Amino acid sequence: MKNVEYRLFAAALCLAAAPLSSSTAEAGVTQQVKFSAAARLEPTKVLVLGSERRANADQFAARQKLDAGALKQSHAASGLIQCGRAHGAGQLTLANNVITTAAHVFYDERGAKRARSCQFVTEVEGKKRRIAVDMSSIVAGSAKPYAVKAINDWAVARLTQPLDDVKPYGLADQIAVEQTVEFVSRGHSDWRDAETMSFESCRLRAQTNQLKGGAREFAFDCGTGDGASGGAVLAGERHADLGAILVGWRSNDPSHVGPYSTTNYNFVVSVEGVFRQAVLAAAGQDAPPATASAAPAGDKAAAERDQRRSAGRD
Repeated sequence: MKNVEYRLFAAALCLAAAPLSSSTAEAGVTQQVKFSAAARLEPTKVLVLGSERRANADQFAARQKLDAGALKQSHAASGLIQCGRAHGAGQLTLANNVITTAAHVFYDERGAKRARSCQFVTEVEGKKRRIAVDMSSIVAGSAKPYAVKAINDWAVARLTQPLDDVKPYGLADQIAVEQTVEFVSRGHSDWRDAETMSFESCRLRAQTNQLKGGAREFAFDCGTGDGASGGAVLAGERHADLGAILVGWRSNDPSHVGPYSTTNYNFVVSVEGVFRQAVLAAAGQDAPPATASAAPAGDKAAAERDQRRSAGRD
């Protein structure tokens, strides 16, 4: 049975892919994937797209014996990106006017922007804050994310004005298989309402792809829902540094919720290589990356080989 891959933006976005234990056809590009020993561990009890371990801020604070108010304040950087009738997740990163997310939050399956304008929405001390995205500032791994490997599915953009009272996430040092992380995101369409922030601790279970000198893709066992693409995978001593973003999930039986396994898992893309350079450049901490652009070309041949996909809407 073939795997099905979903990019989690507002609703299901699907294509055909083979199990990770063999050659994987992803976005029309065949790649050979090798599993680490971690990938052969017994499945956990975590349900992919399930809600058993996701918690809101109050629940997570109680579990971890933290102050709920302080937890909400320290994660106000996590927000929702609304583009027309669709939405994804994103977060302030390095600067209070810079957001990171998945490229398919901004671009549809044709490579067109999903809307003429998008907004970043978060909550500060119980009050909703809504800031426009500077659409001309978007830098993405690809402006045709469905025509390339999912490891290129990242984006960085600036807001039209800073959120001065929100502390952005920092950038994590290199992440690794078996590392414990926290997945913090808004946007889950199957859990509470899309604007509710979810928290969950889980592990990076396997490295499933890597760009030479660049980003890496990892399978992890946190639960997710459609609309949470671009959400924050946090690492570091206080889990306040962005290590990766959620891109989607793959399953050989997408009609049923099941435990983590090598054929049923969520995957994330690390903030490394050109992705990291783009964040630094947007935050004014480094020279602009030479190989990333606001609209890099997609692979036409790959797009032709790819399976049909449909964009989700609320």
